[in-house]
Amino acid sequence: MPIIVNVDVMLAKRKMQSKELAEILGITPANLSILKTGKAKGIRFETLEAICKALDCQPGDVLEYVSE
Repeated sequence: MPIIVNVDVMLAKRKMQSKELAEILGITPANLSILKTGKAKGIRFETLEAICKALDCQPGDVLEYVSE
């Protein structure tokens, strides 16, 4: 898949655990895991905004395009 999700990278930079981010976002750890592994078919802008707010980052820090 040409879209790479870098939530793990941002979590490491912010020294935050997935469980903590899931609680902040109001989603289950399982749903966050689906997003982190790139298995999600899409992401709502509302969720992306919440991730960026929680991790103090930009959407480009979380999502990356890599040509195949």
